[in-house]
Amino acid sequence: MTKLSVAICQAAPIPFAIGAGITKAAELAEKAIKDGAKLVAFGETFLGGYPLWLDESPGAALWDHPGTRACHAIMLENAIVANDERLLPLQELCDTHDACISIGAHERMRSSLYNNQLMLRPGQAPLDHRKLVPTHGERLIWMRGDGSTLGVHQAEWGKVGNLICWEHWIPLARAAMHNLSEAVHVAAWPTVREEYALNSRHYAFEGRCFVLAAGLVQQKADLFEGLELAETGNADVGAARELLEAIGSDVLNRGGSFIAAPDARVLAQAGEAEETLHAELNLSEIGANLTSLDTDGHYSRPDVFELSVDTKAKDGVNWNS
Repeated sequence: MTKLSVAICQAAPIPFAIGAGITKAAELAEKAIKDGAKLVAFGETFLGGYPLWLDESPGAALWDHPGTRACHAIMLENAIVANDERLLPLQELCDTHDACISIGAHERMRSSLYNNQLMLRPGQAPLDHRKLVPTHGERLIWMRGDGSTLGVHQAEWGKVGNLICWEHWIPLARAAMHNLSEAVHVAAWPTVREEYALNSRHYAFEGRCFVLAAGLVQQKADLFEGLELAETGNADVGAARELLEAIGSDVLNRGGSFIAAPDARVLAQAGEAEETLHAELNLSEIGANLTSLDTDGHYSRPDVFELSVDTKAKDGVNWNS
């Protein structure tokens, strides 16, 4: 198989309301798949929405901020969990059409939230990738992932993996993923700014793989619409609204998604609005480009450099019978 049709669904998430977000994602993914895509990518935390108040709302990081506490409680209430049946519409699309869907989500494990870029694939459980290092203010809400979710899916056409946002500036994470021989890599971002685009094209060139740099579209008004649809439990919804009202900008994420080839050229480029971006990948380009650069092979120096990756899950508590 030398040709692969792929798509990026650059769309606005439904903040907080993951159930409604899954419905929207399934509609978008189904259309992309029916238009020929065998791999469909969504941006970082499409399910639940990127927590924009951390960057945009003054005072959000203050200790015991009522709005931040309320938003966190609402995210916990709505987050996906292991074996979450709400994901079945997306799984059924993969099973029926022999396709893969990469989608970001807030995930709850016990009492902590994780940033998980899920790879749903036909006939198998979703492949997790939990963000290794939440960036800057994200550490207020997300737990760090571990090496147990640093992996790839073996599809019939090759291997596909995910990294999330600033993980692409962890040199050893990139080296580990290159060692896994990705044919296609999903780079999940909240929005693909200029420096994020440079990073994603660099990843394609360095890893000699195709990269789907997937971003979101988001406006301030969407936050309130999602809040209305979310399960809020006993959270102080008024405090959450007050925090969101303090955001100064109306447009918060501006898309910018694109698809890059192994020589870093851009095959398809999105604008700032909602759209589905398609491209046909010529997978034979990978081997041709490996002629001059193979960072995990002839351009490596294993006699000088050595990388060890610990793939054990770090649960914190081990119960031994």
